[in-house]
Amino acid sequence: MTLLRALVLPILAAAAAAAAAPAPAPDVFVMRHLQKEAGADPGLSAEGRRNAERLAGWFGKHPPRAIYVSATRRARETAAPLAARLHLAPKDYPPTDVAGLVARVREERGPVLVVGHSNTVPEIVAALGGARPAAIPDDSYGDIWHVGRGGKAERKSLGGR
Repeated sequence: MTLLRALVLPILAAAAAAAAAPAPAPDVFVMRHLQKEAGADPGLSAEGRRNAERLAGWFGKHPPRAIYVSATRRARETAAPLAARLHLAPKDYPPTDVAGLVARVREERGPVLVVGHSNTVPEIVAALGGARPAAIPDDSYGDIWHVGRGGKAERKSLGGR
């Protein structure tokens, strides 16, 4: 009986621990909104709209299962063509609540796209476990940081995967 207990109890304990462990975080793609017009809460420029259409095809056979956008017109317009193609409703998040965003993203099952801003993307990538990217210049658009399940962050571009 003690031999049986010595063999079975560790197996049961390991199984219980595995069942209680949280699911791994999904792959997350974090980007700044695309090129914008001037003004308060601007929409995308013509170039930004063209690039948003390119974004809709960028993911190929592994598209996101969820899209999060900051509650701004330019972020929503960046994600709109992709969301329409995938029949997804983008989920708004307050750009000042990075911890809340990361908690919501970690609950998703499958790849996630997050559209933020030049001043929030580095913080979001770091909060997801990736190396914090350098500051994003005001005239820089189209970079996408892929934060994998292991926390490694890799910068990609709309111009090429």
